[in-house]
Amino acid sequence: MSTAVIEVEPAGKAMSPLAGRRSAGVCMHLSSLPGPHGIGGIGSGARKFVDTLESMGLSVWQFLPTGPTAYGDSPYQSLSTFAGNELLIGVEELIQLGLVNAGEAEPLRDLPSGFVDYGALIPIKTLLLALAADRFEDRASAELKLKCDEFVSENDQLWLHDYALYRILKNRHQLAPWTQWEPEFLRREPQALRRIELENADEIAAIKVTQFLFDYQWQALREHAARRGVALFGDMPIYIAHDSADAWAHPELLQVDALGRPQQVAGVPPDYFSEDGQLWGNPLYDWDHHARTGYRWWIDRIRQTMKAVDLVRIDHFRGFEAYWSVPAGADSARGGCWVKGPGDEVFNAMRQALGDLPIIAEDLGVITTEVDELRKRQNIPGMKVLQFMVGEADMDRSEIVEDCVCYTGTHDNDTVVGWFNGGPGDIRTPEEIEASRVAVLANTGGRPDSIHEDLINFAYSSPAAIALAPMQDYLGLGSESRMNTPGTASSNWRWRLQPGQLSPELMQAVAARVTATGRR
Repeated sequence: MSTAVIEVEPAGKAMSPLAGRRSAGVCMHLSSLPGPHGIGGIGSGARKFVDTLESMGLSVWQFLPTGPTAYGDSPYQSLSTFAGNELLIGVEELIQLGLVNAGEAEPLRDLPSGFVDYGALIPIKTLLLALAADRFEDRASAELKLKCDEFVSENDQLWLHDYALYRILKNRHQLAPWTQWEPEFLRREPQALRRIELENADEIAAIKVTQFLFDYQWQALREHAARRGVALFGDMPIYIAHDSADAWAHPELLQVDALGRPQQVAGVPPDYFSEDGQLWGNPLYDWDHHARTGYRWWIDRIRQTMKAVDLVRIDHFRGFEAYWSVPAGADSARGGCWVKGPGDEVFNAMRQALGDLPIIAEDLGVITTEVDELRKRQNIPGMKVLQFMVGEADMDRSEIVEDCVCYTGTHDNDTVVGWFNGGPGDIRTPEEIEASRVAVLANTGGRPDSIHEDLINFAYSSPAAIALAPMQDYLGLGSESRMNTPGTASSNWRWRLQPGQLSPELMQAVAARVTATGRR
């Protein structure tokens, strides 16, 4: 880090966002909610799910990032840090507002209900949302239009207008990344952007209306969850996608050259799981620039997040202490090196501006003493994942402390049942799987036929302030219901809960377990 930075004084002792909690909850993305329109969403189906969680005694709902997705449909490669994923907008609410009619939504009912078929979904729902946005001025109530005007006024300068321009230009260039656009657009020359604004005024307005509709439905969901005592727990990737509105509008945030090309990219070094490491390819931050601005962009990012959720997990927290920097164009992550990150500075700046932070650290994998000390100094809770612990004969139960979130598994893990039985793609040998099964049964006191329930009970009975399990683990599903397999590019992010899968008996059993372990 250079010395030409704005000095940020510590904002006093931070308070853990988990202080006073003893809660239980579920991990399930909004796209996985059941419903008739091809994908789960943030409308009435999400509010009904909140009611279901309350009936189960669960008070935390964790989901994946909610930004607009692109190639591969991954929530972790969003087209915008600040925008919402238009595909998650609830259709029933659009019908109730008179922006579309039931007949126009009928093609969505022909899509599969057992999984999200993104290829079929995207063109149909995009057309429906375009109809709603085009009719907004004529059909929306005066009150709703006033709310939309307020939303645009509040967000236009920060991110909304840039996002609209980016989507217009990306469509104009057949979805090519912004670094392949004409130089006048790549460099954001004012005259060129003004021409786009004039030529595409109606489309730009429609994009802003669509983002308002997302926010309008989201705030209704958050208010409903608050009334039911359910905390919304979001997820934030530390890095932004190179092909995103944020990178195009603010390349100064990143280590990129004058043409927007990354100089160094993100990844992780070789380890037990990969002899070449992992090459993510995200552009790295220019932390000197962030420091010179008093970390303003990070403050804005967390402020916007706090408007949407009660807690947020930051993926790859260790990158704030030191990050693996790989030369752009490298074939693997092997040739990278560790570079010091901003450390306490960024969190001190955020706390000074925003007060206590609702942040949970994703601190999995090989974590150094320096990373752990940074997290503890900032009073940021970490994570414990039982699939990484209970399969070891020498498991140390004391690692699960009160100020942490304990999971049976995450969206990147196989389901508990699949993992216990050694599902497809398992990198363990048959001997290692069998040794793990023996250790799991010994550590949990469980049985093979109830191992998913046994791990949930283990998490619930632990000291952790929050105990979470993916919905697939509550249901006891196998590897066929896995949400994501890291390192693969297809058949991910598609799983959906089916109507009736959550039986009254299961809901009652979960509620009883919550009560028995003193959680809520």
